[in-house]
Amino acid sequence: MAEGRGRQGDRTAVSGRSRRGRPGHDRESLLRIAVGLFNERGFDGTSMDDLARELGVTKAAIYHHVSGKQELLRLAVDRALDGLFALVDELDTVPGRAVDRLEHLVRGSVTVLVDRLPYVTLLLRVRGNTPVERDALERRREFDRIVAGLVAEAVADGDLRGDVDPATTARLLFGMVNSLIEWYRPHGHIGGPDLADAVATVAFDGLRTT
Repeated sequence: MAEGRGRQGDRTAVSGRSRRGRPGHDRESLLRIAVGLFNERGFDGTSMDDLARELGVTKAAIYHHVSGKQELLRLAVDRALDGLFALVDELDTVPGRAVDRLEHLVRGSVTVLVDRLPYVTLLLRVRGNTPVERDALERRREFDRIVAGLVAEAVADGDLRGDVDPATTARLLFGMVNSLIEWYRPHGHIGGPDLADAVATVAFDGLRTT
């Protein structure tokens, strides 16, 4: 991994000053292209050689920006998870009852998915095969516990039906949200706000007690 890190020619390949005239890549564009390949070929099925060929640079040039595939994976899944937990941080400012905070979280999660679709897609495909993936799964479980807690609170308030286990309700809610990665495409016939409205209507019209 360390080979060639000090070679000026490799560094300039990413910075845009390559003698071969390759286009420049900063860390952000490197991450975006890597996530595209991970989603297309699978994380395990994508090598650093594959990424270097896609970028048109040497592997050493990539190592100038990141330590390797695991760091790219961590940056990618954190992009998705940080968006979700930013919504959690907003909950104390949401007026109303627990059901209102829950709906805010669901609507916001749809927006995060739309805005960060490749990163959320990758997050939902990790299986815990590496420490980075296991950390990501633990953060997902933490988010699930927060959602289940809001559901239980809303049930106790009498705002949501209580004949379904709160943890099951939480999984069903976000199972619907997460399924969007299978068919939603940017620049289609429906935008993020309308999609959030649709998900909230389908979900909460069936869950509310009134």
